[in-house]
Amino acid sequence: MTASPTDGSAGGSKRAAPELAALDAITEAVESGAGLPEVVRAAAKALEESLAVTDAWGATLAVAARSPADERSLLSQGKGVSSTPLRVGDTVVGALHMRTRTDRSEIAQHASMRRVLVTMIASEVERVRAPDQASETATADFLRAVLRRELTGREELLARAKELSLDVQDGASMIVARAHPQAPTDEGWRGRVRAVAERGARAVVNRSIAALSEREGMVGAEVLLLVPDGEESTAARAADAVLREMEAGLAGYTFAIGRSRMAEDPADLPRAASEALLAANVAQGSADGGVLAFEQTGAYRLLLSTMSENPAELQRFYAETVEPLVAYDEQYETDLVRTLETFLEADGNVAGTAQRLFTHRHTIYYRLERVRDLSGLDVSSSDGREKLSLGLKAMRVLGISSAGGPASEAGAGGGRVPRRPISDRSGRRS
Repeated sequence: MTASPTDGSAGGSKRAAPELAALDAITEAVESGAGLPEVVRAAAKALEESLAVTDAWGATLAVAARSPADERSLLSQGKGVSSTPLRVGDTVVGALHMRTRTDRSEIAQHASMRRVLVTMIASEVERVRAPDQASETATADFLRAVLRRELTGREELLARAKELSLDVQDGASMIVARAHPQAPTDEGWRGRVRAVAERGARAVVNRSIAALSEREGMVGAEVLLLVPDGEESTAARAADAVLREMEAGLAGYTFAIGRSRMAEDPADLPRAASEALLAANVAQGSADGGVLAFEQTGAYRLLLSTMSENPAELQRFYAETVEPLVAYDEQYETDLVRTLETFLEADGNVAGTAQRLFTHRHTIYYRLERVRDLSGLDVSSSDGREKLSLGLKAMRVLGISSAGGPASEAGAGGGRVPRRPISDRSGRRS
């Protein structure tokens, strides 16, 4: 049977011609090396849609919109805008944001071409981002090696820093910035946290660098930042700028920022990284969060060498003192840790503790009895109070959150101790 000029086959051929011409134009833009903006403009023309491309961290790479208002709507994902992840293999390299101007029947007709264009744009994003990714990888390797104390020699540190076009001879400081989402979030959010934190530091010192720490067992996102400047006041302003930028750009997160003392000698950078990590741990455990300088950590500073050189011993001390209370609070949704902290802050005064917690003093007495049963330490004795106080400090220094700590993405434990049966010191199971 011969197809008539008006049947579906003829119609399909008529539609195929302009689509092939559009694909040819996009292919030519890719092959000529005209750049991602030209490729996106060609794709927008082919689809008759407004397009915007962002990288995996939300930075704008290219826009093809009808007006500045249309561009703002695309980038803010306003009404009528759909977003498609750009993938190369299993890796999300960015997102394509589209505002469709055609009707539903035409959208269906463009479906196959849209898939091809998404693949081509993803490949182009990967290509143009390759130099930046190589630089980010080198930066991450350097900062993680500093944190792990794998780089301790002055000359080696200077050589590695020089490879990154980084001058640390006049001094530098380290910042650890943490963000915890309070609800499930999208793919690539940790990379976005890194980009936002780096943007804040660079607003003060444009040569600052940042990387995700990727420490084992880390819940949330933890960013290492190096600020290459010899002034303490500059480092303080950079830490404040990081927090402001994170608060402005990451809605629905909680934050904790730790800042080290100045490392006047590059060989002191590993020490500075440890100081920033300890300050971030203490800041995360406090009610206020925010920015905390190492000098403001008080008695916690005495535990820095133990955290750096023998964390297993610190973990053992925590396990022997406060861990049973944390686990009990997690399992039974009680408030033993907070009660103990408040009791110690109130200088062992039960009435003062009850007043601060808006709780009857009989309840405070009962909770303190449970503290004794679970830990084997009596808060009425100076030795018991001293050990429990140090146990709480060990918990903060180790970065362990008590029950009620910040939430994280779906499936994560929020940094809490796993639920398990609790035994007191007499062996009874609660």
